Amino acid sequence: MAEQVLVDVSVLRTSPLAHLASALEQGSVAGERGVTLREIAFTTQIGVRAEPGTEAHAALASATGVGLPAAVGQVAGGVEGTAVLWSGPDEFLVVAPEGTELLGDLNEALGQAPGQVVDLSANRTVIELSGPSARLVLEKGCPADLHPRSFGVGTAITTALGPVPVLLWKTAADTFRLLPRASFADYTTRWLLDAMTEFASPPVD
Repeated sequence: MAEQVLVDVSVLRTSPLAHLASALEQGSVAGERGVTLREIAFTTQIGVRAEPGTEAHAALASATGVGLPAAVGQVAGGVEGTAVLWSGPDEFLVVAPEGTELLGDLNEALGQAPGQVVDLSANRTVIELSGPSARLVLEKGCPADLHPRSFGVGTAITTALGPVPVLLWKTAADTFRLLPRASFADYTTRWLLDAMTEFASPPVD
């Protein structure tokens, strides 16, 4: 009998923005008007649905380890570990580093109760925009009020960048994470790179 060879298929994965790695590096701008762009690929993303006030909601909140946000814009947890973004009154997106084992725990917590737990890890990628000019770049095509008094650190909303719907998450004072669907990742990245080009030149008085 021939010997069976196991292949690690994970090495065959290609992220939605792998083909733009060089452009991301070359498009970065240093200095006082600096702004950089990078992809955070292969994050764990799990869609969760449960009606607030139910046992299922409480069980899922416990299983995430950080709870579930209660209102639009809120994020439970933090960027370094597991975070849960509010998507709707009964809908949430769990985001965690690559390889985080949460899907089984969440499915077990939900059990047979009304609700939903779906692995969405391949549905979106994460694009991080950071630097002193990051907000100015986004304001060229995002209709949301991104001023710190309205959009503070730890806030995440569903909005648009140009014609593309995205989840926009402010993770630090000058850092934003955008979560477009994988099919829109190329367009979103090229849009951002184009919007960044003006900051490579001195400001015009």
